[in-house]
Amino acid sequence: MLLSQVANGVGIGIIYFMIAVGMSITFGMMRFLNIAHGGFYLLGAYVGFELVQQTGSFWFALVGAPICIGLVAWLSEPAFSVLYRLSHNMQILATLGLALVIQETVVLVWDTVGKHVAAPGGLVGAVAFGDFVYPRYRLFVICVGVVLAAGLWLLLERTNYGAVLRAGTQSTDDIELLGIDIRRVFAATFGLGAGLAGLAGVLAAPIRGVEPFMGPEALAIAFVVVVVGGLGSFFGALAGGLLIGIIQSTTSVFWPAASGVAMYVGMAAIMLIRPRGLLGRA
Repeated sequence: MLLSQVANGVGIGIIYFMIAVGMSITFGMMRFLNIAHGGFYLLGAYVGFELVQQTGSFWFALVGAPICIGLVAWLSEPAFSVLYRLSHNMQILATLGLALVIQETVVLVWDTVGKHVAAPGGLVGAVAFGDFVYPRYRLFVICVGVVLAAGLWLLLERTNYGAVLRAGTQSTDDIELLGIDIRRVFAATFGLGAGLAGLAGVLAAPIRGVEPFMGPEALAIAFVVVVVGGLGSFFGALAGGLLIGIIQSTTSVFWPAASGVAMYVGMAAIMLIRPRGLLGRA
């Protein structure tokens, strides 16, 4: 039972990582606190649901929904740029308003009734590893997370874009002095983060369903993961997502009454030991 819950926690943690890594990188480079990030997760889930309804293909939705969300965020990034120079309090107020607009728009288009998204036929059922039995779809989510984490690492550590992005988290002024158009980097980063949140929404849909109030829940979890892992840290978001996922999953079985607050207790404990997070920088 413990092994099963740890594996479930890893699967959930992978989804948490996808939600949080975009927020972490965006804040680390742009110093932009985007409360509407949970709205991208919400839109990803609903766009994925709609694509499944229209095409009958979960695989098409898995690819198409994150691309749609990422493109919308990339194209709308200039509208957000006016917020970069404002205080974090103003950024929170403005993006909170946007999150509410996204949520109410979803209610108007799809109503308040939750939707079901079925896992693709090939991922229905469970796979056995000796005495250990685990759902195929959750195993697929873990595999996607491993591939995605490796791809993001290669993007951030082995490409020019990644070098610029990592340097930008230290000083955007130095990047501009090198003749690099920082606005294009900001737009690409914003779109990448939104696309990852949208992908998390699609992957989570067969596990938890789709409903219009899942955005605030995702936002709260993303904040916890970012704080635990450390602001602006890719590996911090991965470690934080996995840790919070495992804490939630195991607590829900062995102490169900505490499952709602377990991640906050874990966050508080880590903050006492490492105020900057597991892998955060000064």
